[in-house]
Amino acid sequence: MDVFWFIPTYGDGRYIGTGKGARTTSLTYFKQIAMAADELGYAGVLLPTGRSCEDSWVLASMLAAATKTLKFLVAVRPGLMSPALAARMASTFDRHSEGRLLINVVAGGDPEELEADGLFLSHSERYELTDEFMRVWRGLLRGERVSLEGEHIRIKDAYGFYPPYQSPHPPVYLGGSSPAAIDVAVEHAEMYLTWGEPLEQVKEKLDAVRAKAETRGRTMRFGMRLHIIVRESAEEAWQAAHELIKHLDDETIAKAQQVYARMDSQGQRRMAELHGGDRSRLVIGPNLWAGIGLVRGGAGTALVGDPDSVAERIREYEAIGIDTFILSGYPHLEESYRVAELLFPKLKGGAEASAKGEIVAYHYQSGK
Repeated sequence: MDVFWFIPTYGDGRYIGTGKGARTTSLTYFKQIAMAADELGYAGVLLPTGRSCEDSWVLASMLAAATKTLKFLVAVRPGLMSPALAARMASTFDRHSEGRLLINVVAGGDPEELEADGLFLSHSERYELTDEFMRVWRGLLRGERVSLEGEHIRIKDAYGFYPPYQSPHPPVYLGGSSPAAIDVAVEHAEMYLTWGEPLEQVKEKLDAVRAKAETRGRTMRFGMRLHIIVRESAEEAWQAAHELIKHLDDETIAKAQQVYARMDSQGQRRMAELHGGDRSRLVIGPNLWAGIGLVRGGAGTALVGDPDSVAERIREYEAIGIDTFILSGYPHLEESYRVAELLFPKLKGGAEASAKGEIVAYHYQSGK
């Protein structure tokens, strides 16, 4: 099991959906989170992408120099960048970080945001574009000369002069709940990502991906992106969850839900359907809480509870095939330590991560 953390390049704080308790997210702060994750034994960090985020490639390049073994999951954006340029960027980062790059393929789910960035394609067309993009990108990093006359991409005699550190290329992660997204994932990705839905819904989705992959003669790995609120007792954890949204008002929730409703992302639709914007429907499974999704797009669920119960839920997801968990919590610096202290020793992951979690617990409890 690999456990990742998250760099909150769109902002951070003690509460969501409000300016109360917000903090300045500077390069120094991002470095603090990345260095903490590196020292605590997280396998890597995800840097988000979108117009509300700092640029993930620029920041990852800065953070790589401040860390030792931490891997960086960074987005390529078909339609917003050239596949040849994206391949060159990936090769450079991967080579000079000595293999610490992971690729997150993001087709986009908000037409209004995409149009503001100059991309005017339907949902299905974006995945057609993504397929063409990845054919070029992967070919270049394999050292091939690539030409393509596609529906969306035209490229002639492209060639990459510098190979990546990882062969044949940095591992590719891709998420998406639509049939089109799954088709592209099983064709081009090593890791299929899902958001934190109830166990049976996740199992159904993973089974569909496996079945599709088998038709291509491929096997897939699976990862999950979700938030986490873990405390020494269940009561403390649920109190922390309620505190996180205590400054939310109905108007803020309604405006956020209107934004998500305009999106053509099936994954975002599934997130919204878990709670329907209703505060009384936030507990959607054992230890699974949808409160963050009231005002946050994308991953909107959190595991909430004491270390034993949260670890048990994670092991249930692991049992159906999830081997990578990309976690986050507010505020991200403090919560990176709390998760390492309370949860790492409970997980049957790498011995190194567990040992580092135990060291954190020792120093915390002894006051050293």
